Amino acid sequence: MIQQTTDSDTFIAITAILSVFVFAPFAIALARLIWKRASNGGSRPRLDSDQIQRRLDQLQQTVEAMSIEVERISEGQRFVTKLLSDKAAAIASIPAGTQKQGS
Repeated sequence: MIQQTTDSDTFIAITAILSVFVFAPFAIALARLIWKRASNGGSRPRLDSDQIQRRLDQLQQTVEAMSIEVERISEGQRFVTKLLSDKAAAIASIPAGTQKQGS
């Protein structure tokens, strides 16, 4: 008796063959490439301590400048908040009949 295979059986067989003979060697080659790069130490240039120190100094100056600006912003916000609360308190202290219309 001859059995007829269905399309899904054929598809599974082709997928298995491709996996074993095409994708597996490709995966092995990719793994070896990654392994060699990792063991080689990468191709990044090494920085000497003077360059690292200059970069850290520049970073520190930048962070200090940003903190000064943030402090200035918060001072301005406190000032405006104080002005608005003083204005609201002054308006609340004026008797209701003497307030100007439209303000």
